Amino acid sequence: MRYADLIFLYLFLLQITEVWSQQTASPPNVLFISIDDLRPELGCYGNPIVQSPNLDKFASQAHLFTNHFVTVPTCGASRYGLLTGLYPRTETAVSNDAIRKLIAEQPKEDRPETFVANLRRNVYYTVGIGKISHYVDGLLYGYTDPVGTEWELPDSWDEMLFDAGKWGTGWNAFFGYADGSNRQGKNKQVKPYEAADVPDTGYPDGLTTELALKKLQELSDKDQPFFLGVGFFKPHLPFNAPKKYWDLYDRAEIPLTNSPDIPANVHPASLQNNGEFNNYQLGDEPATLEQPVSDEYARKLKHGYYASISYIDAQVGRVLDELARLGLEKNTIIIVWGDHGWHLGDDRIWGKHTNFEYALRSAFMIKTPNNNQGKQHNEIVSTVDIYPTLMELCNTEASHSLDGNSLVSLLNNPNSANWRNTAYSYFRQGITVRTDRYRLTKYFREEQPTLELYDHQADPYENENVAAQSPDLVESLLPIWEEGNTGVFEGH
Repeated sequence: MRYADLIFLYLFLLQITEVWSQQTASPPNVLFISIDDLRPELGCYGNPIVQSPNLDKFASQAHLFTNHFVTVPTCGASRYGLLTGLYPRTETAVSNDAIRKLIAEQPKEDRPETFVANLRRNVYYTVGIGKISHYVDGLLYGYTDPVGTEWELPDSWDEMLFDAGKWGTGWNAFFGYADGSNRQGKNKQVKPYEAADVPDTGYPDGLTTELALKKLQELSDKDQPFFLGVGFFKPHLPFNAPKKYWDLYDRAEIPLTNSPDIPANVHPASLQNNGEFNNYQLGDEPATLEQPVSDEYARKLKHGYYASISYIDAQVGRVLDELARLGLEKNTIIIVWGDHGWHLGDDRIWGKHTNFEYALRSAFMIKTPNNNQGKQHNEIVSTVDIYPTLMELCNTEASHSLDGNSLVSLLNNPNSANWRNTAYSYFRQGITVRTDRYRLTKYFREEQPTLELYDHQADPYENENVAAQSPDLVESLLPIWEEGNTGVFEGH
């Protein structure tokens, strides 16, 4: 046999071996970490004050998305978009009860299949710990009710776990304080922050971490790919974290907002009046749109938010370290996702619930198996892109049409010229589109103006609506905006 023939045969056998290896390789595991109210306020996103060493280390080995936007700036509806890969088409889909109304209370044949249910149907063993959907332990019941018996995601979980500890119920834990009390039990007579001298398990997220570590050990012994969702509460209100995380910061160094006032040329109907925040009625000052809180109080609140981030950063670090110790990271897709952003006094708001960048932009990172080369992606991406991405990485197909696009092309080629570079969000009777330079929002309401345009090149903090001064630009962007008009607010 000639030398050239031997080379040809070698290359042919190599190709056959590679195809066989791909076909017989174990499906990748998935570790999905959701963090409530986490805007991109981390060291890896350029914040020099926040202490987030574990998430920063993870980001250095992962794909870090700097312009990720959620579909709805409220917990339940944002997670509905995540789990179903769908933009909202009814006003129910922009409410915190979106998953309950559109999944749990629908016949199986009429509800969209979550990506967790899809993976479960495709040989995965699925485990949820903590807040993955809206109800914090996966069971349907009200804040002051006994623990429910019906699941929010009835087809998704092989196991759904939560340790409510001294708080007794999931909702009590979610609004819990270190002494075992909670906001609703104290009839809102509580502060929006706490720095108790307790160990990590003195607050609920530490108990969630302990459950996750134990479950990872069990999953490592199973001869089956797994999906493990771990949902952390903080930095959601109240900003409660062990004192040692507060001690990481010098409050005087914490900067104030770049948006201390209501944006110019904007009706207050586009904003929100701090209703969630003011439910903590023993706060130092009320928050209103009429005037900002004092600089001293603003720094105290941001201190609490940062301390809560550092607390969760430590929990995430423990989970990732255990994954590595067990040798599981070599075949595990890891996703870290914040369910929306949060105004930290920006536009005089303490909370989410707006169509502004502060409420819609959140943290998002993804690491694929055997990839330790970190990459930063500045393209505009949406939460609805996560579902099709997981389907492609796990080699499964969605059972319904999805609104997002798989990010795998960007993961493989960060310079891809084919990416759509838009993200749509929906709230307050308004639909907004974010492009690589602009945000255009149109509201279905009587209060004027109903059009808002922000130029992120000239005004990265969205401090001035320039729609009235830029009619030609608005006209050129409206067809792009129209692509995201699902009819959700028709009739208004």
